[in-house]
Amino acid sequence: MVVPDSKDKMYYPSDDLQKDAHVPGFNSYLALYRKSLETPEAFWKDVADEFFWKTPPVGPMLQYNFDVTKGNIYVKCMEGAKTNICYNVLDRHVRESNLGQKVAYYWEGNSPEQHMTITYSQLLSQVCRCANVLKRLGVKKGDRVSIYLPMIPELVFTMLACARIGAVHSIVFAGFSSESLSERIMDAQSSILVTADGVYRGEKLINLKQIADEALEKCRKKASSSITKCLVVKHPALRTKSGAACNKLQTPWDSECDVWWDEAMRDSPDECEPEWLDAEDPLFILYTSGSTGKPKGVLHTVAGYLLYTSLTFKYVFDHHHDDVYWCTADIGWITGHSYITYGPLANGATGVLFEGIPVHPHVGRFWEIIEKYKVTKFYTAPTAIRLLMKYGQEPLQKYDLSSLRILGTVGEPINPEAWQWYHKVVGQGRCPIVDTFWQTETGGHVLTPLPAATPLKPGSATFPFFGVEPTILNEHGEELEGEAEGYLVFRKPWPGIMRTLYRNHEHFENTYFKKFPGFYVTGDGCRRDKDGYYWITGRIDDMLNVSGHLMSTAEVEAALTEHLAVAEAAVVSRPHKVKGECLYCFVTLKDSREFNHTTVEELKRLVREKIGPVATPDFIQNAPALPKTRSGKIMRRILRKIARNDKDLGDLSTLADPKVVEVLFSHRCEAAA
Repeated sequence: MVVPDSKDKMYYPSDDLQKDAHVPGFNSYLALYRKSLETPEAFWKDVADEFFWKTPPVGPMLQYNFDVTKGNIYVKCMEGAKTNICYNVLDRHVRESNLGQKVAYYWEGNSPEQHMTITYSQLLSQVCRCANVLKRLGVKKGDRVSIYLPMIPELVFTMLACARIGAVHSIVFAGFSSESLSERIMDAQSSILVTADGVYRGEKLINLKQIADEALEKCRKKASSSITKCLVVKHPALRTKSGAACNKLQTPWDSECDVWWDEAMRDSPDECEPEWLDAEDPLFILYTSGSTGKPKGVLHTVAGYLLYTSLTFKYVFDHHHDDVYWCTADIGWITGHSYITYGPLANGATGVLFEGIPVHPHVGRFWEIIEKYKVTKFYTAPTAIRLLMKYGQEPLQKYDLSSLRILGTVGEPINPEAWQWYHKVVGQGRCPIVDTFWQTETGGHVLTPLPAATPLKPGSATFPFFGVEPTILNEHGEELEGEAEGYLVFRKPWPGIMRTLYRNHEHFENTYFKKFPGFYVTGDGCRRDKDGYYWITGRIDDMLNVSGHLMSTAEVEAALTEHLAVAEAAVVSRPHKVKGECLYCFVTLKDSREFNHTTVEELKRLVREKIGPVATPDFIQNAPALPKTRSGKIMRRILRKIARNDKDLGDLSTLADPKVVEVLFSHRCEAAA
């Protein structure tokens, strides 16, 4: 790996950004990267020395086996050490670093009038009180606690309280259905459920407690109810709304099971001795959907996850003491676990905790919050960027965004058009974009730019983070050198990688290690260019082999969205008698644009021009909307079914709007061959 010399469409870090950066240039990155691979013991020991260990490790920093032919797959970090992650992200700052009065979170609710400031001392106090409540309800070390809460401070209090007493938290995104919640409760065998009475999403009032009760009833019907108590938070917005508004929400109540949060917390002591845990004790389970639709319980452990989320946050966002950092994700997803809670708090950061949606009560909500708190580091999803692009530059011009220094993206590869808008309009041409690639399974960033070190190429995740050794394989498991495209795999672990799938280690081994023994298989396709930059091309099952040519759906989607009429596009494969596979494209047009034969021909021509004749779509379908999860992720599994006219759709519980599927099926006949 050398300093890239390609000048085409590259963006270089500014001298101003490099002055006080943790990694101030590409050569600094290379030196640290080499150290992380050549002397990993020394590298990770330096990171570990920043934290408190009740008992130091007795063995190597990292032990592992990635080869299924040599026995069980395992990863161990700092085996023999004892610590507590809650102590390290809270007590260490309050009691050792005198940061008690520093702001941990600015909380912004669904509407601008709902806000709160929480210092590190206040956070520690609330976490200890919650930990004592959980213990009083019978929760012990190793017990699982399911958390079904919106983005309110109590969500952070509860997850850290679990970590403090050694309970394993299983957070379920509060937009999921009762079916999804019940599945996760049953698989985790949780003893306690923590939820809220309700939540506003935009103008819509949602009865969370009713959904939670439906989930518990589903558990009982399947004779799988392990829940003994349900702890219920009264949502801050419902405490301040008028009585008439509150009366719309009828909170179902079971006095045998249900406990009000406020009543339980009222007399709870604000001191709680942390449980000192083994380095490899479980920290949390987080469920992620598999290709079959059945969720997989990804398990992360204490020490390695602490080291990795702390280091990635510090370096990828070049965090400094006076920064105000905002990640717009929900804590119900891994991004929120790693880069709203554990990573930022481990660094003593000040963050924004945001409950609302980008366009309520107006389309400038994001920019309003950046101005209000003088946000310096902003981390969001390409889906949100594309949504806000539709409203143009005018909403941004009402607000002062001059505090911004670094922008980040997460969740999927960002198309070049959105990257340029984010850079030029939001970042005003001066903020580098850290386009991060990682997964629930990886625990933290694995391919990512460093803002003051990495020359940027729009759409590329650039280079590996420290300790991460990627390679690209072909279908036969052969390593590809130089410019190449194929399967993205990793040769060795890093401290924050998942340890197993909860109660299903065999599925863990089969899913991630069986296809290519000796490597962790991401399931993503990847291209490496002549400068060594990595480009994520989408899930392997979203890659196409058309007449022997391997191509990525992301590349075709980027070409389609360059058309002035197209707001969003999604591409999947469809079986073809001659080609093997062909391209089936779904396009969502901008307001007032008409889908017709001319549009279809223009789109085909655009793809031919941008990629080549082999990439010409066989089908282009009008898609008034695309099937997405509540976090905004396009469900391509569903689109593949529609393209094949297959009505056996599997689990649709994670869809934000299931009616979209019916509409898309009705438009199939309009697909232009």
